[in-house]
Amino acid sequence: MIRVALVDDQALMRAGFRALLEAEDGVEVVGEAADGAEGLALIRKVKPDIALVDVQMPVMNGIEMTRRLAAEPVLSGVRVVVLTNYGLDEYVFEALRAGAAGFLLKDTDPAGLLQGIAVVAGGESLLSPSVTGQLIRAYVSRPPDRHTAADVSVLTRREREVTALAARGLSNEEIAAHMVISPLTAKTHVSHAMTKLGARDRAQLVVFAYESGLVSPGGGPAGALPGRRP
Repeated sequence: MIRVALVDDQALMRAGFRALLEAEDGVEVVGEAADGAEGLALIRKVKPDIALVDVQMPVMNGIEMTRRLAAEPVLSGVRVVVLTNYGLDEYVFEALRAGAAGFLLKDTDPAGLLQGIAVVAGGESLLSPSVTGQLIRAYVSRPPDRHTAADVSVLTRREREVTALAARGLSNEEIAAHMVISPLTAKTHVSHAMTKLGARDRAQLVVFAYESGLVSPGGGPAGALPGRRP
């Protein structure tokens, strides 16, 4: 059972999401909140698997709520999916940086919403290769942050390779095929990189890779793309 909390200041929007989700087997809505402060209190109380969070809300917006949630170790199992009307805007990027696992447009069709929730509940992030490319071109085309770039030195060569490939939107299976390793090994390298860099989830690892300069805004690694091994 996937337990979902709804955090949105529009009652009609929450009602629509609740009706859709509760009609689906295996999904349970465990609470609603009308702003980020209420949402944080709700999440601390019920500890859902997924929190669907509007970006722009009164009292506390979705970005600040996500940032505070990510700072509490006891809530590390809660994955935030931000909701937006506007697609790839600055709020979405800030939410990903704050610790969101991905985002959905509010006009996403029902099948897309349910699929997105299942993807995030399974430990992945809602960042397709095309979305990642648009996001990076729009908001990370700037010189690397020196402090962030220095932290990349903690990664092994393999961990840098898998981080670069993850930043292009590749799944563990696709990374494994590219590097000719097992999916489990690819997953292990990704997990080690996340731990070393302090990334809460795969989405933050992607943001870190671009901000550090490990991957260039053009879509490839800062150096040559790691080639397939014979």
